[in-house]
Amino acid sequence: MGIALTSITVVPYYVWTQGIDLFQIALFFLFFIATGLSITLGYHRLFAHKAFKAKWPVRFLTLMFGAATFENCVLAWTSDHRRHHKHVDHAEDPYDISQGFWYAHIGWILFKTMPPPPWDNVMDLRKDKLVVLQSRFYLPIALLVSFALPAFIGWLWAGPSGALTAFLVAGVFRVFAVQQMTFFINSLCHTIGDRPYSSNCSARDSWIMAIFTFGEGYHNYHHEFQHDYRNGVKWWQWDPTKWTIWTLSKLGMVSDLRRVQEKKIIAAQLTEARRRVRNTLANTSIHLEARREELLRAANARLDELAERWSGLMDYYIHRAEELKESAAEMTDQKLKEAREAVEEIRREIRETLALLDGLPQAA
Repeated sequence: MGIALTSITVVPYYVWTQGIDLFQIALFFLFFIATGLSITLGYHRLFAHKAFKAKWPVRFLTLMFGAATFENCVLAWTSDHRRHHKHVDHAEDPYDISQGFWYAHIGWILFKTMPPPPWDNVMDLRKDKLVVLQSRFYLPIALLVSFALPAFIGWLWAGPSGALTAFLVAGVFRVFAVQQMTFFINSLCHTIGDRPYSSNCSARDSWIMAIFTFGEGYHNYHHEFQHDYRNGVKWWQWDPTKWTIWTLSKLGMVSDLRRVQEKKIIAAQLTEARRRVRNTLANTSIHLEARREELLRAANARLDELAERWSGLMDYYIHRAEELKESAAEMTDQKLKEAREAVEEIRREIRETLALLDGLPQAA
């Protein structure tokens, strides 16, 4: 609360009266990116979900700069997050959105009515010496990296005034900004957006939130396929965390990137689309024009047909590709070529059919 109050009162007043130069602005964004990615790439996708493996320099840096967000040590953060996925939208969910937007955003931190649960779901992380070290010295690391380091850089740039500016802007205000980024994933990403993959929980996909959260805004996909190193699974979706992980893999710093098979992703989309159509048609409280109802019934039949064709063709395509992958010459196999073309055609038809359902009213 002290960081939040200082960020919305002292920092704006100081910048207004004393001014700020481009170096200090750049320093803010440098620490914002370093600490923000340490949460999304490190705390979240690496440690909480084991979406990939990382060498010690990546683990070390994300642990150091992750501590600088003051979001607790990685053991506590991961324990809470794994409980969130296991009990999403229920009482055992640490930031349960069903208890209200502000509770999910920050109330769960400020108003703890129950004793904290034991860290009994992070035994795998306790085997990592760097994780144990961060947990043991979390507060000194947080203070040093979050406040002392930017202040020292500011002092090198412009003496005492530069140190104070860096402390307030790249230190205090940056902590506030990164924390809000994380909190909005718990609140807004369970409130606004679409649910193209599953409506079994409140998590939603929001491209707007993805812009401000290094790609974490594609939250519906993440809850359906939590161990995928990607959140923005489509090539055009904004996911800097995914791109950073991919780049690090090319540099040999991370490995074993986990990806969900495309056939499972499209199958989830088809299942959810069919559910939406059927619920809408069955819900008498939603008024549909005759033409609209006719289109929805046709779409429902088409989705059933596409789902069956997609599953069969993808199984064949993948099986044949595995058989022929060792021989480049055999990749011209006519049946495989036909299967590939059929898969692409169904992919196109699925996209077109799903596009027709955009804006479909949700059943109560």
